[in-house]
Amino acid sequence: ELITAWYIGFLSLILASFLVYLVEKDDVTMEVSDADSPTIKPEPQDFDTYADALWWGLITLTTIGYGDKTPKTWAGRLLAGTFALIGVSFFALPAGILGSGLALKVQEQHRQKHFEKRRHPAAGLIQVRLQ
Repeated sequence: ELITAWYIGFLSLILASFLVYLVEKDDVTMEVSDADSPTIKPEPQDFDTYADALWWGLITLTTIGYGDKTPKTWAGRLLAGTFALIGVSFFALPAGILGSGLALKVQEQHRQKHFEKRRHPAAGLIQVRLQ
C-alpha cells in the first residue's frame, strides 16, 4: 500500500509538472514599462524549462509552497489547482498508512503481553491438576 501511494504520488507529480509546463511555456505576457513612453517587453516566464515545472510541482504537491513559480494562464491555474488537490492527497496517504501500521504493531504487542500474563498462571494450574 505504501509503495503504491508513493508511486501514484510520483506519477501525479510528473504528469502535473508536464501538463503545466506545456500550458505555460508558450504564454507570452507583455509588460508595459512606462505610461509616458510605452515600451512593450515580454515578462520573464516561470516555466522556461521542464526542470522549472518539476520544481514547481514538487513544492506544490508537498505543500511547501514557496510561491516563486506560479502559473499565469487560466488553464495553467486550473490544472495546478486540480493536481494540487489530487497530488496532496497522495503525498499525505503514506503518513496515514504508516500511522495505522504502527498502531497495529502496538496492538499486537499489547495482545502478546496479555497472553504471556495469562499463560504462566494457566500452566501452573494445569500442573497442579495433573499431580
